Amino acid sequence: MIRRLQFIVPAVLAAASFSGCGGYVPVAAGDNFAYLYSKGAAAIRLEARVYQPAANEAVIYYKLRTADLLYKGAGGGGPYQARLVMGYQAYNPSDPKRLLDSASTFIKDERMTPSEDKALIGSMPLKVQGSTPFLVRATVHDLNRNAESTLLLRVDRGSAANGQTFIPIGANSLPVFNDFVPPGTKLTVRAESHAGTILHAAHYPPITKLPAPVFADTPPPGTDGPPDSTFTISVQADGTFSFTTGAEGFYHFRADTASSSGFTVFVSTGSFPEVTTGKDMAAPLRYITSTKEWESLSQAADPRKEVERFWTDAAGSRDRAREAIAAYYGRVETANRYFSSYTEGWKTDRGLVHIIFGTPSTIRMDESGETWTYGDETNLMSMVFRFIRRNDPYSDNDLILQRNPQFKSAWYRNVESWRNGRIVQN
Repeated sequence: MIRRLQFIVPAVLAAASFSGCGGYVPVAAGDNFAYLYSKGAAAIRLEARVYQPAANEAVIYYKLRTADLLYKGAGGGGPYQARLVMGYQAYNPSDPKRLLDSASTFIKDERMTPSEDKALIGSMPLKVQGSTPFLVRATVHDLNRNAESTLLLRVDRGSAANGQTFIPIGANSLPVFNDFVPPGTKLTVRAESHAGTILHAAHYPPITKLPAPVFADTPPPGTDGPPDSTFTISVQADGTFSFTTGAEGFYHFRADTASSSGFTVFVSTGSFPEVTTGKDMAAPLRYITSTKEWESLSQAADPRKEVERFWTDAAGSRDRAREAIAAYYGRVETANRYFSSYTEGWKTDRGLVHIIFGTPSTIRMDESGETWTYGDETNLMSMVFRFIRRNDPYSDNDLILQRNPQFKSAWYRNVESWRNGRIVQN
């Protein structure tokens, strides 16, 4: 079934739910998950997060944008209707062929102006019991235009103080789906399982070190640095607490000082996850610029103008430059949406590989991480990148690349292609 939430704008929602453990849906560890990060995955911008208000209780909150949906009229004008199916399949990654639970709900949204861009927010309860962590594949299908998007979510049942026992609520009383917020953001956090307790909080400076090239024998940026400030905060009897974010970096809230598990809020400037400002556009160019070029970009009085000059010089014409800009920063935004962990997604190992090499032909997932293959999996000449999940107290989405000196020639070949304004897709 669906739990109704307040919408940013009034909307009519009709829902019917279907649940159970039906036939096997292809979400096994051996399946190809490359579609999750492809360009088509952004056709419908699906955001989702899991909240666990109590033991053996979990809810998926999801958010859609009405501008991504097709609204059809009955003829002769409005009202216009969007018809969707929102669903999930839950499974244990150690036994992926056995579906733990599945449910779906039919959503009908009606409005008079089909082109407006508003948020559509709802929730679905997860019925899986027990203390074993599991995975959830959440999918939304637009029935009017036969398009869908999918997310994979990890549900952590290993600790009563894990980050999913917290959910931030914005000034509009709706869930916040992005844990990256600007300085000065006032948040109310629901943490019903911690009602009446004292939380231990710390603020950490931002981790600014970028990942090394895929061939370099360089350790990844560390996440074990000391905080620059600490404080405590009380969870009210109703299970909520409020705070206002300060400087860039991140806040980590823990219920138990003996455990590193907790809830993290990241504070960053710019237009995350989108890439719209000159500063946002300049920073990811560090992957393909020389030291001299980067100094010129980073010190420019007008970063946007300098970025445009870089791409125009690289591509040789404004039209080709526009194509390269759209492709490069589209990948930066995709990285931000799917790979963000202790830092913005484009600064992570998966973000680095995705930007430079594109979407792989095949992605295999297991409990320890992901394997990306560019080319045929049976071809020994194909490039294979292996990402290992790191035990990071601030994020469950932190995967580290196993670097290999054999990737050196491919790295420089692709970087040179970008520098010549050619869109790389291996």
